[in-house]
Amino acid sequence: MINKLNKIAKDTNIFLKDFINKQKNSKLILAMKYGLFPGGKKIRSKILIDIGSMMSIDYKTLIAIGAAVECIHAYTLIHDDLPCMDDDKIRRGKPSTHIKFGESTAILAGNSLQTMACEILTSSKLKIGDKIKIELIKKLSECSGHLGVAGGQYLDLSYEKRKVSKKKIIEMEIKKTGKLFSFCCVAPAIIKKKDNQEIKFFEDLGSKIGLLFQIADDLIDFHGNSKSAGKQTGKDQKKGKATLISLMGYTNAVKYCDRIIIDTNKTLKKYGSKSKNIKDTLEYILKRDR
Repeated sequence: MINKLNKIAKDTNIFLKDFINKQKNSKLILAMKYGLFPGGKKIRSKILIDIGSMMSIDYKTLIAIGAAVECIHAYTLIHDDLPCMDDDKIRRGKPSTHIKFGESTAILAGNSLQTMACEILTSSKLKIGDKIKIELIKKLSECSGHLGVAGGQYLDLSYEKRKVSKKKIIEMEIKKTGKLFSFCCVAPAIIKKKDNQEIKFFEDLGSKIGLLFQIADDLIDFHGNSKSAGKQTGKDQKKGKATLISLMGYTNAVKYCDRIIIDTNKTLKKYGSKSKNIKDTLEYILKRDR
């Protein structure tokens, strides 16, 4: 599992470095690279490749799409760390982008990474038809904007120090984290021109995986080590964040994650041995750094 993750991370970074180095130079490139590299574990790209391999999609095509996803993910982290958001000073084991370059530069670098994701999806390096490229950009935009990551971050901030229902917390976490995972699961289905029922299946699958990832991330914050996590832990409780841990307790949150994995594995049964990689990734998501 680790070897596969490392290979995907390496190949994704090679693609991104090649792509960004061919851009015309600007004063923002340095801050963009800082927020983008070396990057995290590339779990979103791993999910994308797990699902794509089930549908026999070319690995290089999946790496390019995963690179676009990583640009979106890096942009959201840069913005989430800002003082007006979650005010985090450490990210991936180093000072956050706004600490290194200042707030205005961090905002603009994040914005530029968001638009670069669309550049990647329209690139000639991505060997798919133009109509599919447009569909991918539309879906990634939906998952990143007010219906997805941005909307989820808004809810996350507005729920601080408030009593929030389980239903609302799940809705917030699916938007904040699940929607980008949803894109990773549905992108291969879009490429393969699956029908609406299959598209919905993979969108829902991604939402569940994203929810699992967010709860696991909250568990790391609650009980994890700052050094191994690469960011400050214990901050959710201090800020009064609305999480399933704050509502249900640590043990029940772990049990909830176990149920997500069991339910997800059941839905993947029809894919037989082809779903082994995705199942392994789900187990890794829950057990990482904890």
